[in-house]
Amino acid sequence: MNIKKSFLCSLFILVFSINNVFSQTSLPDDIDFWSDYPSDVLAQALVDRMTDEELFSQVLMFGWAGAKPSSLLYSWIDRGLGSVKVFGWNTDDIYQVATSVSSLQKRANENGRFKIPLFVATDQEGGWIRHVKGDTAITPGNMAIGASGYPMDSWFSAFYISREIKSMGINMNFAPTIDLFSNHNSSIIGTRSFGDDPDKSGMLGIYYAEGSKAAGVIPTVKHFPGHGDTEVDSHGRLPVINIDKKTFLEREIVPYKYLIKSGVPALMSGHLSFPKIERSGAPASLSKYFITDLLRGELGYEGIVITDDMMMAGATDYAGSLSNAVRLALEAGNDIILSSTTSRLNENMWTNNLALMKSNPDFKQKVKDAAYRVLKTKLDYFKSDKAAPLYPTIDDVKKNVPDKEGEKFFLEQACRSITVEKQGIVPLSNEDAGKVLLAGSLQSFFAAGKERYEGAQQYYFPYDAVNIGDTQSYANTLASMARNYDTIIVCVSNDKHARIAQGLRNSNKKVIIVSTMSPVYSEKLTWADSILLGYSWRCDYTMEAMIGFIHGEYKNTAVKPYK
Repeated sequence: MNIKKSFLCSLFILVFSINNVFSQTSLPDDIDFWSDYPSDVLAQALVDRMTDEELFSQVLMFGWAGAKPSSLLYSWIDRGLGSVKVFGWNTDDIYQVATSVSSLQKRANENGRFKIPLFVATDQEGGWIRHVKGDTAITPGNMAIGASGYPMDSWFSAFYISREIKSMGINMNFAPTIDLFSNHNSSIIGTRSFGDDPDKSGMLGIYYAEGSKAAGVIPTVKHFPGHGDTEVDSHGRLPVINIDKKTFLEREIVPYKYLIKSGVPALMSGHLSFPKIERSGAPASLSKYFITDLLRGELGYEGIVITDDMMMAGATDYAGSLSNAVRLALEAGNDIILSSTTSRLNENMWTNNLALMKSNPDFKQKVKDAAYRVLKTKLDYFKSDKAAPLYPTIDDVKKNVPDKEGEKFFLEQACRSITVEKQGIVPLSNEDAGKVLLAGSLQSFFAAGKERYEGAQQYYFPYDAVNIGDTQSYANTLASMARNYDTIIVCVSNDKHARIAQGLRNSNKKVIIVSTMSPVYSEKLTWADSILLGYSWRCDYTMEAMIGFIHGEYKNTAVKPYK
């Protein structure tokens, strides 16, 4: 036993000595990101040689306006910008996305002193949130995964989503969302949540993250420490969540414990105030308690922390300015500062914080520590065999988008997720249905219904922007039309659609409700003969699955993922 201990001790000393030689001995003058040294050693050597400007640039992530990157964004890359984000307004043309990413990475390689590649991120959660458009999959989404309850659905959803965006050179995805469906009136989380069960959400989040990594895209769990118990959108103002510490620790934090234990490499901090926990009322994203003391200290998180968009009012209103918000975020312990816009080169966000780095050694060390974690993560990722292509081509995109295997999977997943809220007259054969009227907004709904019910007619009302007066008018028209039909199938996607459906309450017709977004909207429609829940935004797979279920083509066992 003593010999074994002595051997292990000697081995530890040897390994420590080798690493110490690397860290203490100057590496060659011409090292860059691609030099062949251990990641921790090379990351430290690079940050030690960086100027203040290079260090600060490395912890910034910018979006850009329009389809093609601006000359200003290229100027930031010349300065050493560490990351970019692809937003929904950049992605109507997925081939242009690949071309843009390739061009940006080439600029970083050619003009960057250390040839450090960019993190290229996006929000491709599945379901409702899908920033990269074009032919990418519109999937059933998280709440549908929560309804089926199968971990494999979470893993494969992330896997196929990630394979598509990876072909465009996107190497980081701001997903999974593990916010709990605590506040059912939430307009910002809703069906983005797996449900209200903390343990189940944590487990499904793990499988989502692992599927993303298997495909070669870095997952980013969000929005720490939990955006689910508020109706307020942090884009417009700072949400205040007045829960006590016991509830916070037993509910909000639980899913994060699962992901942290599993080794998730990236996490997004939310602009969320918990005044009963952090008495200053500071957003979690700007709070040393939440990011350094709780997340890194108590929970033991070792990955990188990325702020939610610093252009959100939830951050800037509290801090007073973007410049001050960036300072507070870095002092709190965030590693990457995200901005949806490209800052000007002389903006206060840059000049004020750069001046602070030069005058305040503690603040400079915070930036340096953040840059080290970013570089270490980049080295581990880009030198792996699963990294996204640095220079994606149009051929890469054509080959992989849409993902053919994914198309088959997402239809099957949709079928597993459909929840019977009220069975009623379903399944309904063509003979029993009689004359059918399809009422809704989605062409995929009409197509699926007409395919199965010969001679079915349709009544269209808008998906969005229906005011109260118009809503009643649509409801009256629907009630009038229903007189000529035996069965009316209504597709409900929001509260106004539910009000339109109310026009059928006293119709004495067979009424089937198919709910495609938050199940909350169908709760006032219990008078209908049958109600199905699909949880998904404009998803063709979900429409096929719901109408197919009504037609009696399959059975399932999905359960509504909240109480």
